[in-house]
Amino acid sequence: MRSVAVVLSFLAGVALPFTTAVAGPVPPEAGAPGRAQDVRRTVEIVMRDHSFEPQTVTVRPGETVRFRVVNRGQFLHEFNIGTPAMHEAHRREMQAMMDAGHLTATEAAPAHGRAHGGGSAMAHDDPNSVLLGPGKRGEVVWRFPQAGTLEIACNVPGHSESGMVGSIQFSR
Repeated sequence: MRSVAVVLSFLAGVALPFTTAVAGPVPPEAGAPGRAQDVRRTVEIVMRDHSFEPQTVTVRPGETVRFRVVNRGQFLHEFNIGTPAMHEAHRREMQAMMDAGHLTATEAAPAHGRAHGGGSAMAHDDPNSVLLGPGKRGEVVWRFPQAGTLEIACNVPGHSESGMVGSIQFSR
């Protein structure tokens, strides 16, 4: 019976409690996790219901930036750095997480991932993002590529569609 549940969960795109991550590795065109000792600048990001402040962040090619993120909204929000294609794929994953009951409008399930107090169960622990409930704070340290088309987005179902998207601009 358990093997049937595993197969059905896999086919439905819904991870079981023993999975380790949803989105997988970040492609090089999006950058890479940064090292704290390489940070020369910190950007404060405020998430509101349904916006980012600031909405545009300018970075230097190859720069490592610390993002300190706070959710000042009434709903669960995500700060995620990625390409438009990455966000499109991740929105589908986040919808599957909501459909499976791992996310609600205001919180992630307690065992939702190591960044959220657990260690498994549809983890949302990718280094390019942080998922925060109302009033919570988080941090992302990110090394940007030399150039590219990158965005910040909240991929909680319906949020980016309602305008919770920002841009990453590369200085010259």
